[in-house]
Amino acid sequence: MDAKRNMTEVLEQKIIALLNKLKEQHLTISQLEIHNAELKKEQEISSAQITTLKEENKSLTIANNLLGSNEGKSITKNKLNRLIKEVDACIDQLSEIVE
Repeated sequence: MDAKRNMTEVLEQKIIALLNKLKEQHLTISQLEIHNAELKKEQEISSAQITTLKEENKSLTIANNLLGSNEGKSITKNKLNRLIKEVDACIDQLSEIVE
């Protein structure tokens, strides 16, 4: 009878230990989920900042090229030509509508 009782006690201790490990794992998972959410927010903020900085860089490059910088002069010229063509096309369409 003592052998069965000892086996039952050992089994109970192992079950308690497993339950404690399970509880710890759940806590760890919760903490990791919170940390993951925080990292996602930081990533979104960083992505928005990168996009803003890229746009600013593009604008500054164009402004620099217009002020006489030789770097990217042909790129800026091509962009301006495309914009002029688009404006001309819009003017043509408007003049057709008015006629």
